[in-house]
Amino acid sequence: MRLLAILTFALTALSIFAQNDPVILEVGDHKITKSEFLQIYLKNNPAPKYDQLSLDEYMDLFVKFQLKVAEAEALGHDTIPRLVQELDGYKKQLAAPYLIDSSKSEALVQEAYERYKTEIRASHILVKLAPEAQPQDTLNAYKRIMVLRNRIINGEKFEDVATSKGGSDDPSVQENKGDLGFFSVFQMVYSFEDVAYKTNVGEVSMPVRSKFGYHLVYVTDKRSARGTIKVAHIMVNCPSHLDNETLSSCKKKINEIYEKAIKGDDFESLAKTYSDDPSSNRRGGLLPDFGTGTLTRMVPEFENAAFDLKNNGDISKPIQTSYGYHIIKRIDWKPIASFEETKKELERKVGRDSRSLTTQNSFIAKLKKEYHFKDKSDKLIKYMIKEIDSSIYEAKWNSKDLSDKKYIFKINKEKINANEFYSFVENRQIGINKRNLESQLKDLYQTFEKERVLSYENGRLETKYPAYKALVDEYHDGIILYDIMSEKVWNKAIEDTNGLKQFFKTNQEKYQWGKRLDATVYECFSEDIAQKVHELILNDSISSANVIDIINQDSELNLNVKTNKFEQDKIAYLKGQDLEKGINKPYEFEGKFYVVDVAYFVEPGNKDLIEAKGLVTSDYQNHLESTWLDKLQKKYTITIHKEVLYSLKK
Repeated sequence: MRLLAILTFALTALSIFAQNDPVILEVGDHKITKSEFLQIYLKNNPAPKYDQLSLDEYMDLFVKFQLKVAEAEALGHDTIPRLVQELDGYKKQLAAPYLIDSSKSEALVQEAYERYKTEIRASHILVKLAPEAQPQDTLNAYKRIMVLRNRIINGEKFEDVATSKGGSDDPSVQENKGDLGFFSVFQMVYSFEDVAYKTNVGEVSMPVRSKFGYHLVYVTDKRSARGTIKVAHIMVNCPSHLDNETLSSCKKKINEIYEKAIKGDDFESLAKTYSDDPSSNRRGGLLPDFGTGTLTRMVPEFENAAFDLKNNGDISKPIQTSYGYHIIKRIDWKPIASFEETKKELERKVGRDSRSLTTQNSFIAKLKKEYHFKDKSDKLIKYMIKEIDSSIYEAKWNSKDLSDKKYIFKINKEKINANEFYSFVENRQIGINKRNLESQLKDLYQTFEKERVLSYENGRLETKYPAYKALVDEYHDGIILYDIMSEKVWNKAIEDTNGLKQFFKTNQEKYQWGKRLDATVYECFSEDIAQKVHELILNDSISSANVIDIINQDSELNLNVKTNKFEQDKIAYLKGQDLEKGINKPYEFEGKFYVVDVAYFVEPGNKDLIEAKGLVTSDYQNHLESTWLDKLQKKYTITIHKEVLYSLKK
């Protein structure tokens, strides 16, 4: 999260190059132009203000950011191997959309939308196979999965074959019999998705290879996409493996809540009060949208119950999933959007998805033409066949046995010589076998050629595409800044225990307890219940656990009990109440009734470091950052060209 926050101050994907682009800021030797600053300012201010105060305030933040980046570079954080490797990984992702054939990509976008309209239900059998598997292992895996397919074609049930000895290698098969449920576009690896959409209902595909191995895909159903739904739910946490008595209690509780919901009690309030789902109860039970094409997927029982609701506001009967019991309320439903509405999102997904690799061959052909590619490798493979000895079949061949500095192809003026390919073969010789050496070397040559052409283009991206350069700069600054902030501020505040203790001691007055009370709070859901609780606890011999048993005997919804040291002024239902030591009379707050049994009062006083550690650590981090920035401002010359800055107002 901190890295994402830091990145908001870095360069954006858009780049504006004006012929007259004056410098707006200098930090040490680094200069930032007016257009660069404006891009960042607009990115971080959706409703930008160009008055002097707003520009000055933002420039102050921007200078601090640039100071930290300058110091990170001065200390060599941009040369740390793990950070270089991390940036290279991001660059690879960022480069992907620039290394495809745009026309082919458009066809993939259209294909994705057409598939978006249909949901597939399929089962699969997996025979595991590593991507780098030896040819013999690949052949064995293929033969094995074909045997399984033939058993199905000859009449055995798919699920029986999947779960049989020597059947599917998917570890979940014994539980789901191979059934993957319904899915849509982008929810499976592309090779699997492609076969699933091209296979008719009731048919079993031929084996399809993915990074996991070989699959048989058995399409069991197809349906029109159900669109996207927004629901709220109330959950009683009760996994199905619990004992019958607990399950019965959970079922009783969810049914009571359901009765309240259908009688008109506010669903949002019921969720806040009773739901055990911590991720949604504070929002009245609201869940992220789910359905066709979304990343969020629900268990089938929940999803089906939600889509069975026909109107906004409809409430389901209690349903059971592996998580417990649920009541679902439909908030909104949307059919699948039009192509125009989804095009941008589909383009983004296609660009990041493995399907984009299918455009590579046509893209490479275009690059070859653009860069005047000249191939002189016609005799290369025959020469290698003649000169390579049998050590290659044992993966022991040394490329130094061959030497040839003649170039085998040329990209623009860059010549690639034969020695580079020999070295490439040496590194890839594992798996080469005696069956057809010529064919295998030709395949390796094609791979080598593609990689070098793409590498050449990749090396030109920052010059060729300003938008790409801006993104790379953004990630570069974000990565090194996160690292130096960890070193100088975040981790230091945690590791420097003596400094933390001294900071806490110096600022003790900031970390104080208000008036507290050691108490048991009985939270009741009606005035009658509160009166019964009050009468019960007047009896000194009864415990809070006994009170719960008595009051919740006929309903799990009557009473909650909390025991703690409460800081009265910071807890809404205690704040302002005239509480005394002992058992206080019931009172109402926001529709609930409270009975408070005060054991004793704790007067205001100093917090211990352990009690205030989270806040103290945060404050100490801010102190370290502020002190560090003061030093950086003295170390680096900062020049803000105010006339250029204020020209943005025009």
